Amino acid sequence: MHPMAGHFISEHYIFKPDQETYSYYGPLNLLTWSVGYHNEHHDFPRIPGSKLHKVKEIAPEYYEGFKSYKSWSQVIYMYIMDQTVGPYSRMKRKSSKSNAPVKKVE
Repeated sequence: MHPMAGHFISEHYIFKPDQETYSYYGPLNLLTWSVGYHNEHHDFPRIPGSKLHKVKEIAPEYYEGFKSYKSWSQVIYMYIMDQTVGPYSRMKRKSSKSNAPVKKVE
């Protein structure tokens, strides 16, 4: 597996049960248009990737408590070696009734 493939695992697979998604703060962000700033992207989806690092600089107190990664290769290694993590270790949200489609009454 290519080390940059670790971004998909690091963003969407659950390694810590109380955190839904993770960011990557490593040097490969320079090659991937800052795709590693994943939490920042979810908070501010309209900010271009080239500016996402500034979100963390401006408001570090909102992101310092989150688990993050500095190596996508480490994420791939953890995914393979950690027996508690696998293909089904993804967050599933329960749909709320407010988001359910409205039934048409005739």
